[in-house]
Amino acid sequence: MKTTRLMSTIAFAFMMFLSFNAEAQKFRGLDKSPMDAATLGRGSNTLAIVYYSRPQLKGRTVGKEIATYGKVWRTGANEATKLILSVDMKLDGKNIEAGTYSIFTIPGEKEWKVMISSDTNNWGSGGYSEDNIVASISVPVTEGKESLEAFSMAFEATDDGAHLHMGWDKVRVAVPFTK
Repeated sequence: MKTTRLMSTIAFAFMMFLSFNAEAQKFRGLDKSPMDAATLGRGSNTLAIVYYSRPQLKGRTVGKEIATYGKVWRTGANEATKLILSVDMKLDGKNIEAGTYSIFTIPGEKEWKVMISSDTNNWGSGGYSEDNIVASISVPVTEGKESLEAFSMAFEATDDGAHLHMGWDKVRVAVPFTK
């Protein structure tokens, strides 16, 4: 009788182990707005990194249903976009010390205002405050030849710094950082 009870207990424990183990193997699906990064330089020569999430158009219109004109936007999806500078840079002549920042934008039909904020722990634009803006610039909107389904960012090195390119649908903006 004791042997039967012991075997039942062992069998029950084994089944519980298998069910917990099987549950632990389940992974969630892909994010609707997956995280990505854009870098300026590589390895020990990395000057800047932007971490951002990439929302998709899914039939919506930039400026109307998403990245609404005239409203503060987190410049991506999910958490506010993070900018990490390994060196001091300038934006519109204003010094930005090496460190970690958030990027917020106010999209417009003809220009976007791009703001670098010292407040880095934000979900969306909920933590945005003008008091934390380190530097800002208004940049013109241009039109790309192709439509981008996912919001995209990329650095382009220049002689005196870099341009941070942002694109979505056919909207393109270039943010000029200088050394």
